[in-house]
Formats: sequence, C-alpha cells, structure tokens
Amino acid sequence: MEIRELLLMCIEKNASDLHITENEPPILRIDGLLRRMNLPLLDKPDLKKMIYGILNNSQKEIFEKELELDFSLALPGLDRFRTNIHLQKGCPEAAFRRVPLEIPTIEKLGLPQIVSDLARRPNGLVLITGPTGMGKTTTLATMIDLINKERECLVMCIEDPIEFIFKNNKSVIKQREVYSDTHSFAAALRHALRQDPNVIVVGEMRDWETISTALTAAETGHLVLATLHTPDAPQTIARIIDVFPPHQQQQVKLQLADSLQGVVSQLLLPRASGKGRVLATEIMIATAGIRNLIREHEIEQIPTLMQTGSQYGMKTMDKCLKELTQAGQITLDVALAKVKNTDEFKQQ
Repeated sequence: MEIRELLLMCIEKNASDLHITENEPPILRIDGLLRRMNLPLLDKPDLKKMIYGILNNSQKEIFEKELELDFSLALPGLDRFRTNIHLQKGCPEAAFRRVPLEIPTIEKLGLPQIVSDLARRPNGLVLITGPTGMGKTTTLATMIDLINKERECLVMCIEDPIEFIFKNNKSVIKQREVYSDTHSFAAALRHALRQDPNVIVVGEMRDWETISTALTAAETGHLVLATLHTPDAPQTIARIIDVFPPHQQQQVKLQLADSLQGVVSQLLLPRASGKGRVLATEIMIATAGIRNLIREHEIEQIPTLMQTGSQYGMKTMDKCLKELTQAGQITLDVALAKVKNTDEFKQQ
C-alpha cells in the first residue's frame, strides 16, 4: 500500500492525523481519538519503502543525517499534510497532520468576534496559544485570510513547515519555510524588518531571539501574529518573560506591556453528540489594567481582570467551558477535566 492511498482515507474519514508505526496497522486520529484501520500490520521494510517513496534525494540526505525531518506534502487538488519523519528503535516512522485546502472563516470555526478585531489591529503583538493539535495554525490562517480580504498589506509569514497556502487578494502574502527558504525563525524575522512588511506571522516563537525580534517588530509599527505552546494568557506572559536572562526581564516586561494586543488560548474538545470537536477559547485583551499588571509583574492577578473584562471581549476558559456545557455542546465530565477552579465552576 502507498502513503497516497492512506492519506486519501484520512481525508475521506475526516481524520486530523495519520500515523504509521512498526507492528501496527495505519492509525487515524478522528475527533481526537486514535482509530486503528482494518489493514495489515506494517513492518520495518514496509515502512522504509513507504516513507522513502515520498522523499526526494535531498530530503533523504537530511533525514539520514539529522534522524528527523519536517516538511509539507501536497496531494494535487486535495488537502496538504504537515509531515514529520522520525526513527523509533531504528525504524523510520511518520506522522501526518492534515491541513485542509480551504481556509475556514472565523465564524465557521466558532471563534468570538473579538478575534476579527485583533486581526484588524494596525500594529502590536497578537498571540494564539494552546497545546499541540488544538487548531492554533488554523486560527492563525483565518486571521491572515481576513487581512488578505480586507486590507492592502504586505504579509510576511515564517513557517515550519508551510501549511495553509494563501492566494494574494488585497494583500501580498509571502510564505517562507524554515530550512528551505531561511535558516531559522530568528534569522527570517530579523531580515523581515527590512522587507517592508505590514504584518509579520511567526509560526512558532521557540526561543528568546525570536521572541525578542517579534517584540521589536510589534513595537515599531508592525502587526505581529504568532503562536506559543502555552495553556492560558497568564502562563503565556510568564513564559515570554522567563525565556530571557534576569538582567533583561525588566526591559521585556515594558516591551510586552506596550506592544501586546491580546492572547487567544484555545482547546478542541469532543462534542457531547460524539461527532466532531468544538472549540473552547479564552480571550485576554491588553487593557490599561492588564498592561500595568505586566509591567509590575503581578501576573497572578490577570485572571481577576479577565473575569471582570467582558465589555472588552475578555473571557476565561472556565467561563467558556461553562457556556459550552450549558448549551449541551460538551459533557460535564469533559468540562470538569479542563476547568481550573472546580468549586467555582460548580457554583456558577
């Protein structure tokens, strides 16, 4: 069996991921759960033949040298797949994350209207956060698509690898892939400042150099959209500050307080019906009060301001989970597994 056939099955069954691993049949992730396909087990020779069949010579060289490889795989006219090749006990294996060809709208994703407002900001830093596999890239893509439809901007995207493909509409969108088009996020970001962008999109803020350059870009009149693997707004603020050495942290607090526009944290949760997943979002908007808490490093007080800041579009994850439970979209058990303050949640 070829990987193309398995990827077609992935699309047909509306799975988010495909995994091929030794001594297992191909495995799909559907609605967040792993499902083994009714196919023969894969052994080491099968896996090597399948995986090497989709690599070109330079990719094979990189994989054999680095033992890891990330790239995008496109099926003509169909969806794209973010692909990771790796070794497990000496056997090549692969994980494929499906990236739909069509970019969904903010409304279709179930994102609150304030996310559209954040995409329309002329400058500053907007962060999309959450664990892996929670749709951060899709949210980022919908925001870029909104800008593309509404504004005449030069949008510079730095990605690893490129996932959604954009066609220029009102905006000109440049997509640069780390390792193919540039050596690193930090290097691409440094040079992006000389390429006349209005909007800079950073696929992932991984290190202090990338974060530092992103903050500088946000301070100097650019809108910077980026993702971070943090679960909520307070931990996002703390992570950014803690990445820097102690002698730089005061300066970073001031930069972050001045440039931050908002943080959107998200989770994808199984629907109560058992079919599909629903998006739960936490929103923090950088009001004057929030900016002051960042400057004073009183991060533990941020949730209190978020609870009382609904007029600005703010919402805690616990409140969103409560609303989804009351609407019958998720079960109480699913909500309770994710809430931070269980006692308060039950009293609401």
